[in-house]
Amino acid sequence: MNNSYEEVIKKAYAAFNERNIDNALSTMQSDVQWSKAWEGGYISGHDEIKQYWTRQWTEINPKVEPVGFTERENGSLEVRVHQLVKDLDGGLLFDGTVKHIYTFREGQIQTMDIELVEN
Repeated sequence: MNNSYEEVIKKAYAAFNERNIDNALSTMQSDVQWSKAWEGGYISGHDEIKQYWTRQWTEINPKVEPVGFTERENGSLEVRVHQLVKDLDGGLLFDGTVKHIYTFREGQIQTMDIELVEN
């Protein structure tokens, strides 16, 4: 597996959890395709991600931690993520594991998709 991809992912999650959008975006291609987990569909590019996350953080308080990495046969990287989501008053909305699936181009994130984990 490409360890540099793991480092890119770890940097992206750390920046997200710190609410440092610019650091997170620095790990992504300018035309990145990103799944909108809470709304459905996809967004494309840095500006749309910035708007989506900024809006999301006015409604919920998510924290995501990568807990496992698996390279898939097609070359994508499956990241098992522990996701803790609270409302703005601290009430628990979700505490569980999901899979984030990434592809890369030139060492940066090109696409991110989400899969639910089978129980």
